Amino acid sequence: MLYNKMKKNLNQKIISLVEYYNLLNINMLLNKTPINRTNKVSQSNFKGTKLQKLDKLKKSILQIRNCALKKNATKIVFADGNINSKIMIIGEGPGANEDLEGKPFVGRAGKLLDKMLASINLDRTKVYISNVVNYRPPENRKPTEDEIEKYLPYLKSHIEIINPKILVLLGSTALNALVGSEVVISKARGKWMQKEIGSSIPWVIASFHPAFLMRQPEQKKLAWVDLKMIRDKSKILKI
Repeated sequence: MLYNKMKKNLNQKIISLVEYYNLLNINMLLNKTPINRTNKVSQSNFKGTKLQKLDKLKKSILQIRNCALKKNATKIVFADGNINSKIMIIGEGPGANEDLEGKPFVGRAGKLLDKMLASINLDRTKVYISNVVNYRPPENRKPTEDEIEKYLPYLKSHIEIINPKILVLLGSTALNALVGSEVVISKARGKWMQKEIGSSIPWVIASFHPAFLMRQPEQKKLAWVDLKMIRDKSKILKI
């Protein structure tokens, strides 16, 4: 009698324990694979023409929540230039002028970029320009690692949609976001690499950001070398 009662109590405890672990989702607790909480954004999520895909991507960025950059910014800075261009340029993030106008590279650094492009017979009708983050960091500071991580899936999707043959990374932030944090701009610049970014496999080259060149004008000679490499690569790729 006592044995049956103990057995019944034990069975009830086991049932309760099983129910408890089911509530905690024991499979998740025991799984050694890290939980991926990053929103997956891919150009395959966006259907339609290139223009329609870009519009949907822009709307998805506008819907980002819990972002301090977005809260402090005036406008989204999405892109500028020719969506059918095979040359895509990625900068760091919007500044004060960009935040007001809603376009990348429209301030002093933008004017220098225009001159750099003109030196190799390019302009904004022949290239496509965007940034690592789409909202201005306060006081024009560099985006944090968390901010870059938040916007990186959207940037990669942006690149996939444009599908450039040449991808120009201006500055260390763009270089580190898309190539890796272990590389430094001074050693990586002026070297071609082919990188797979989703369904796009562009030729990638890094160069100095125009804002850096304004502070360090003696480095312009190296930027000119990079520009000539872009010009020559464009001819090889028949862009």
